[in-house]
Amino acid sequence: MNMRHLPTAGDCAPLRGVSDGNRARAALRSLHPILLATVAVLSSACSVSQFAVNKVGDALAGGGGTYASDEDPELVGAALPFSLKLIESLLVKSPRHRGLLTTAASGFTQYAYGFVQLPAEQLEESDLAKAWSEKERARRLYLRARDYGLRGLETRHDSLRSRFAADPAAALAATDGDDVELLYWTAAAWGSAVGLAKDDPQLVGDLPRIEALADRALELDPGFAGGALHSFMISWEMVRAGAEGDPAERAAAHFKRAVELSGGREAGPYVAYAESVCMTREDRQCFSEALESALAIDPADQPSTRLANTLMQRRARWLLDNVDRLILPPLDPEP
Repeated sequence: MNMRHLPTAGDCAPLRGVSDGNRARAALRSLHPILLATVAVLSSACSVSQFAVNKVGDALAGGGGTYASDEDPELVGAALPFSLKLIESLLVKSPRHRGLLTTAASGFTQYAYGFVQLPAEQLEESDLAKAWSEKERARRLYLRARDYGLRGLETRHDSLRSRFAADPAAALAATDGDDVELLYWTAAAWGSAVGLAKDDPQLVGDLPRIEALADRALELDPGFAGGALHSFMISWEMVRAGAEGDPAERAAAHFKRAVELSGGREAGPYVAYAESVCMTREDRQCFSEALESALAIDPADQPSTRLANTLMQRRARWLLDNVDRLILPPLDPEP
């Protein structure tokens, strides 16, 4: 997971109640233009042009790695909802802004996974009802992210959503390298939603569409985002229907490639392999070794993935602490 920068901004409150017109104009001139446009979006009393909205959208969509490099997940988790709602506010004004749609797709996916789904799974032992409620919330957030992703793809490919529903592979044939990021996040969001709703036949029936998105992205750019697509495929190969060969072997090949492309500096591939392959095989040694490898990574070595590695290492520790619940312990040898 590679957290994108989702900046925050203030609202119009500091401008209200100013009685001196000259003083107000001077204060306004001192503010950064992007902040001014953002303030305008957040208040119904503010008037904002399409040009200003697009400029703010460009700034948000092209932001740096402030969130991704943060070492405090709680701080990021508290800030992200405001940032995501800001993006949605801008999309109301500029509904076809491709950068904003991409940021919404990635942002809602990452927030749902790192700050809703993972904590929910840790609640299952102590509060099953709350865990179920939070997982349902995560599922809804994933579907919101999916819809933004499909909208983003449609900005370059007219009527893609209707054509995609009828023939996924044919609809995606015209996509190119500029679409890979949206293909990836749409597949990741959609696949995550299915993972939380395996009893929903309508969602499970979407598996061929998710497969088409992931396969097309992998075909266009196998090295995307330092192996992010291969990390996704580790889990996907274990549920892919109709593919040739042993799914665990296919997943292992993607795992190896993900580690190579990330330089072994990302915990995500190790955690995905432990959960998808080792757990399925009930191989405790494989499970423990993969998670220990994830924990051996120093998040500070690569600031651009510090937050993702911190979250994945928390996951790895929790999985190790619960190994006896997740994988049956070995039988005692007969006396």
